[in-house]
Amino acid sequence: MTTVPAFAFRTSTACKYNNNDPRCVEVATNRPGKVAVRNSATGETVEFTAVEWSDFLTGAKLGEFDVTT
Repeated sequence: MTTVPAFAFRTSTACKYNNNDPRCVEVATNRPGKVAVRNSATGETVEFTAVEWSDFLTGAKLGEFDVTT
């Protein structure tokens, strides 16, 4: 039986992590076909397929999720 590796999370270099306000998003892409996103403050994790993640990134780069104030 093959052991599935744990997700290896990394934080964006753009994140300004602050121990008093730890609100960085962490991403793991070390498992084939899977991407996990974790909230650094709560530890909650959401998993996506590689295709779902790619589609999300494409939309983000096109500004689909921009917030206007």
